[in-house]
Amino acid sequence: MHATTILMVRKGGRVVIGGDGQVSLGQTIVKGNARKVRRLAKGSVIGGFAGATADAFTLFERLEGKLEQYPGQLTRACVELTKDWRTDRYLRRLEAMMLVADREVSLLLSGSGDVLEPETGVMAIGSGGNYALAAARALEEGDLDAEAIVRRAMKIAADICVYTNGSLVIEALDAA
Repeated sequence: MHATTILMVRKGGRVVIGGDGQVSLGQTIVKGNARKVRRLAKGSVIGGFAGATADAFTLFERLEGKLEQYPGQLTRACVELTKDWRTDRYLRRLEAMMLVADREVSLLLSGSGDVLEPETGVMAIGSGGNYALAAARALEEGDLDAEAIVRRAMKIAADICVYTNGSLVIEALDAA
């Protein structure tokens, strides 16, 4: 997925998701302050998306429905969403990836049926995702907290990736 960077870090009893605000159409920057990270399930879940905006909003709405159907069960809700995403004729055309987290679990969701939990406390998606991931992994061993790692790693990604900017939206949850 292009044109964004979403980074999730779980450290020290907190989980933080940060995303840049750049929206690009081809080689043109259309908007610099889009909100690609948001709270779901009355604030108990945070999520960020990379990919087509309308597709991501559709997926966020579907995830909200699954979270209402399976309250307090983020993994189950995500598995059910990705099953629908793969099998439904309309949904399988959606082009997006998502990072979602609650107080206990962090997950990456994709239209190919992936529901992945990171081996470490760090995951990233989007065109600048690998830059942010590498920077966050390098920073996670130090004294920085989760939010500081996200901010520094996202700045590094924005300095490298032309589809990522420094206009950040950050959401955080304290662990259970």
